Amino acid sequence: MISTKTNASIETDAFLRQYTSQDEILKYTRATAGSGNSYLLDHDYKAVYLEALAFLPQEASEGGIRILEFGCGGGMNLLHLISVLNSKGIHVAGAVGADFSPVMIETARREAKNYLREQDLQRLEFYVAKNERLIADLSASAEIERSSLQNSFHFILGVNTVRYCHDAKKELDNARDIFDLLVPGGVCVVIDMNNRFPFFRSDLRNRLRWKKQQQCYVPSLEEYAAPFVNAGFEVLRREHFCWIPHSAGGFKCWLFRGLSPLLNAVARSRAMRSLVISRKPR
Repeated sequence: MISTKTNASIETDAFLRQYTSQDEILKYTRATAGSGNSYLLDHDYKAVYLEALAFLPQEASEGGIRILEFGCGGGMNLLHLISVLNSKGIHVAGAVGADFSPVMIETARREAKNYLREQDLQRLEFYVAKNERLIADLSASAEIERSSLQNSFHFILGVNTVRYCHDAKKELDNARDIFDLLVPGGVCVVIDMNNRFPFFRSDLRNRLRWKKQQQCYVPSLEEYAAPFVNAGFEVLRREHFCWIPHSAGGFKCWLFRGLSPLLNAVARSRAMRSLVISRKPR
């Protein structure tokens, strides 16, 4: 029998197998993610989110903000953000985590029960949805009309996930859906790998293999920003930042914290991550 699968569907199958493995689940849950992740959530990423939320129009937060994280994995980023906002007195009226992996979504639901208060759980939902078809998949998973999702979120974020849209050449579909999901004046934050950083561990390992494994395409900073510009967003901030690996242990985390000011001064464009903050016009 001749296979009719396209390259895109083959890649999706490969990524799905990857993100349903126990090793990947451990990387994307709070208790096992490591010192690097914990530090970033408490410092670098936290600072980015709070800055981005300050761009929201004042009236947006009066009744509480609604948050969506796409590619949420095991939910640790969204759960931590909800806790941070609670500590800052910022009311979260609702939060949604979306991921293409059903296993990750089930993991996120379990994690939420372990880390959040009951009143927060009542305002939090997790759904299976692909990054490049957020509205259609959220509508199907939540069993609600597409029209009710439009203009319904104040803040949307994606961490280490949007590059998969670029790999599938669906980045503009993702940006357009985010645009439609946001209220006027709503803000989106995208954080992902910097293609100019030369020492990603998975890439280094792959270079040493005789038989190369499939690697996801890593865009440039300009490529990360382009679909948001094309979708009609105002790009508020685009830059390379952050030198601490997600997988860093305690010593490596301490070391790169100390080196970060020097590295930023001499080689900021080679930092580990790319950041794009965009706002939907009012």
